[in-house]
Amino acid sequence: MTFNSIIELIKKLIDVLIVWLALYYILKSLRKNVKMVLLFKGILVILILKVFSDILGLVTIGFLLDYVIEWGPLALIVIFQPEIRSVLEQLGRSQLLGRHKVLTVDEREKMVYEITNALDYLRKQSIGALIVLERDNSLNDYIQKSKKIYAEISSDLLISIFFPNNPLHDGGLIIQGDKITSAGAVFPTSDSLKISKRLGTRHRAALGISEVTDCISIIVSEETGRLSLAIDGELYYNLTLDEVKLRLLEELRPKKEVIIDEEEVKNENV
Repeated sequence: MTFNSIIELIKKLIDVLIVWLALYYILKSLRKNVKMVLLFKGILVILILKVFSDILGLVTIGFLLDYVIEWGPLALIVIFQPEIRSVLEQLGRSQLLGRHKVLTVDEREKMVYEITNALDYLRKQSIGALIVLERDNSLNDYIQKSKKIYAEISSDLLISIFFPNNPLHDGGLIIQGDKITSAGAVFPTSDSLKISKRLGTRHRAALGISEVTDCISIIVSEETGRLSLAIDGELYYNLTLDEVKLRLLEELRPKKEVIIDEEEVKNENV
């Protein structure tokens, strides 16, 4: 095998890899966006009809479908401009160097301890709260439009921010690394049909921001005091305090650390 043939092979592999990555991000976005799922189903129906019209020789339907396929992409760009922009924004928010700060085990446990202490008080007093933990996707767009704080995480500070009549009570609180970055943040609300109509704006905002970023959203219901988590576009409703604590510790673990732990377990079993 010559040097030129090796270079050509590498180029082809890179080409295929880029295509697969594009398909991966498109399918990942489709899974979280109800409108995009419906759009994808509609395109499949049109393509299936086109195949059947060609096989059966249906001239009129085939003629109309040819026009739809020819001009459809332009119409989709115009009609679904907000959804396409949302996907592009999500790619732009991805941090190539990883999350804002990789926490050590002690920092992670201390942060979760302070958050769960605050959650315990808030749920017992039925005080509504929305806490969002940044991971790999940047939340700077929402931080810029909220009230900057930049403070150490403590249960007392969290409680005081969400205490009734506090000006920041109704907004969301954003945590980057082991610091409270801002409060009073406004997030996009979810249009998902899976979420119960009984749940209010706070839950829909928590689910909405988890659909467009990889953050972890923690919700305390103002009506019932129940705890919920929104992760990767999924809402985990009515969790116990221990369940929230264990899930946070697991989700905040660095990816490399998870891989190392799995390898250690395999070696121990051997």
